[in-house]
Amino acid sequence: MGMHQETPYDRLWKEYATVFRAFDDLTLARWLAQTLGQFEGRVWRLSHPLVGAYRLAAQIGQDRQVWLRRLATAPQAYPESPCCRSPLLPLLTRDVKDEGLVCEHCGETLVPFTEIPEAIREPLGLWAQRYAPIHDVAHWDDARRARCEDYNQSVEQAAKTAARLLVEAGQRLAPQLLEFYPAVIWEDHDECLEVPPEEIQPR
Repeated sequence: MGMHQETPYDRLWKEYATVFRAFDDLTLARWLAQTLGQFEGRVWRLSHPLVGAYRLAAQIGQDRQVWLRRLATAPQAYPESPCCRSPLLPLLTRDVKDEGLVCEHCGETLVPFTEIPEAIREPLGLWAQRYAPIHDVAHWDDARRARCEDYNQSVEQAAKTAARLLVEAGQRLAPQLLEFYPAVIWEDHDECLEVPPEEIQPR
């Protein structure tokens, strides 16, 4: 397999991360803990600038093992995650039925779908079932596209539907997860259908 080619976007985020790389370990750990306190009790868009900054800092924190070394104490509301022992901070994505809730710190499955509390698991599963065929339009092969009268129109319609479903995830489903988790981040875009965060406008 070929090596991953670094994109201009990758280089830009590396530049953004330099401010956190300059932090000593204790300062970085304290910044992460304080920011978790700001997240607590709320639902956050993945595209939110504070979430983006936290993600960059958290990646560096994982490399330095700041949570494993207990350099700072996370807010009391955050239990330890089973995947990487960082504070539990779940990310809700369109792949929730396959991947469960994802860990914002290490990117692994934080809560398998079958372990999501039953009260919210069924609505999440139904939502994911509705979303999957819409998202799949962006990945139709040539044969499937040939059977479509107007593929561009199909993609455009899929993008509009995806935007409505993402609003539903952020406005109706993610807040219900707050009953079980200290804070929740939700994926507010679909890069394959070219639906950017600014098109996801809660009603």
